[in-house]
Amino acid sequence: MAEFIKIYEENPSEKHLETVVKTLKKGGIIIYPTGAVYCAGCDITNNSAMERLAKIKGIKPQKTDFSIIFSDLSNLSNYVRQLETHTFKILKKYLPGPYTFILPSINKLPKFFKGKKTIGIRIPESNITQQLVKMLGNPIAATSVHDEDAVVEYTTDPELIHEKWQHKVDLVIDAGFGGNVHTTVVDLSSNGDPVLLRKGLGDGFDDC
Repeated sequence: MAEFIKIYEENPSEKHLETVVKTLKKGGIIIYPTGAVYCAGCDITNNSAMERLAKIKGIKPQKTDFSIIFSDLSNLSNYVRQLETHTFKILKKYLPGPYTFILPSINKLPKFFKGKKTIGIRIPESNITQQLVKMLGNPIAATSVHDEDAVVEYTTDPELIHEKWQHKVDLVIDAGFGGNVHTTVVDLSSNGDPVLLRKGLGDGFDDC
């Protein structure tokens, strides 16, 4: 059964954060806040954990399009090709925030992402998640926690999330009610004008 830990956004307990990081380092899968919807994820450098995450989502590993969560822009160059100045300015302007940006990837990616020409990167507004990535030392994968309800797309109550996912994942973070609107997805992979792929939270790309 998955561990269920209450962590506060404004002043997250270092002890609780360390518990989550230990789970990630052991190859565990967690459910965590992002400032938008709750997401499931793991350490992207742990291939077995990534394969397990794909299996939980019912997706073949080679067909996954998991986003990658960073804590800031400082080590982005380890995963994406050198960006044009105007592209970097867009990232700096809108991140952290409720956006997923599609960027051209480098060849030397973690095994699970090999062969992918682009990756989706996120820097969420969640202080909890930013701290987790910093403490782990690696980015983490992100895939939204969907609801089976035909009307409600995302589950917002962490207790209900735990109830549904407790036998699938290793740990669920309770950071209060989550959102029910996904991120805005913008393609910047061509180093040209931004291309709006999905409108969600966040403004600024309506005229793409």
